[in-house]
Amino acid sequence: MTLTPAVEAIDLVKRFGDNTAVDHVSFAVPAGTVLGLLGPNGAGKTTTVRMLTTLSRPTSGTGRVAGYDILDEPEAVRRSMGLVGQAATVDELLTARENLWMIGRLAGLPTSYVRPAGDDLLERFSLTDAADKVVKQFSGGMRRRLDLAVSLIAAPPVLFLDEPTTGLDPRSRNDLWDVLRGLVGEGTTLVLTTQYLEEADQLCDDIVVIDRGTVIASGTPTQLKDQAGAASVVLTLTHTADLERAESLLRSCAPEVYVEPAARRLTAQAHGLDDMTRIAHAFADSGITVDDLGLQRPSLDDVFLALTGHRAEETGGDDLDDELDSLEGATR
Repeated sequence: MTLTPAVEAIDLVKRFGDNTAVDHVSFAVPAGTVLGLLGPNGAGKTTTVRMLTTLSRPTSGTGRVAGYDILDEPEAVRRSMGLVGQAATVDELLTARENLWMIGRLAGLPTSYVRPAGDDLLERFSLTDAADKVVKQFSGGMRRRLDLAVSLIAAPPVLFLDEPTTGLDPRSRNDLWDVLRGLVGEGTTLVLTTQYLEEADQLCDDIVVIDRGTVIASGTPTQLKDQAGAASVVLTLTHTADLERAESLLRSCAPEVYVEPAARRLTAQAHGLDDMTRIAHAFADSGITVDDLGLQRPSLDDVFLALTGHRAEETGGDDLDDELDSLEGATR
């Protein structure tokens, strides 16, 4: 029996005049998992999300959210999903509690449900103490948590998050990651756009890499890292005087060795724990003292560089997604 994906993009295309923002993008997201759309600004991530959430009509192709077609059943799609955009959409003149009540009532939910559900979300997102403060007094991290809470007031099975941690400090980012993990543990499906390689590595079950509107790779974080090459064993010596002997010993264990004398560090290509164990045993019997020895896999940043020739954070100018979305609004 084949389970229906929670989200599907089916050959999505979006053109603005002569500009193609999204070019035949397809992917499927199983229920209860996290898909990361990874790419630099202007890659087409936001435009893809706008199409899947019915905010922008595809030039061609279609998609499904919770089994509903984005073209034929847009109202059902909207009832089945939440959306957290790049900018917080909460009303800063209202309190946190009032924001939740307002969105709940706008969604047509009964007061008997909205009040307890809002209180539960305030507690879940550690906002109970600030529930009756106006939002303009909130920090960036608090606003982001409230924005996420508001998107969940109707308990949607699917949640789209567009660059959810942009502008947050490291602690707020980690706190938000913990909240998102909790949602997935409860069965929510997440589609997450990000430029942050660490964020994709931390949260995503699967990743779709988009560059210039096109899917250039997809797979689990581990599968993508494997595309960037083998892992490496990295040794840091205690004494610089041992470098020459250590290099000779390491070359007897591995064909490719890179030496950084100033850092007293040697790197050798490896194929997993067996190679690392063999190298560790060789050095244990050599009399050469080592400060650190470990296995280092390629990072997602290495993957993106190998696939595209540039880092994921390199933008090369304004966000093309935003420019094209503004153009669409102006020409409707």
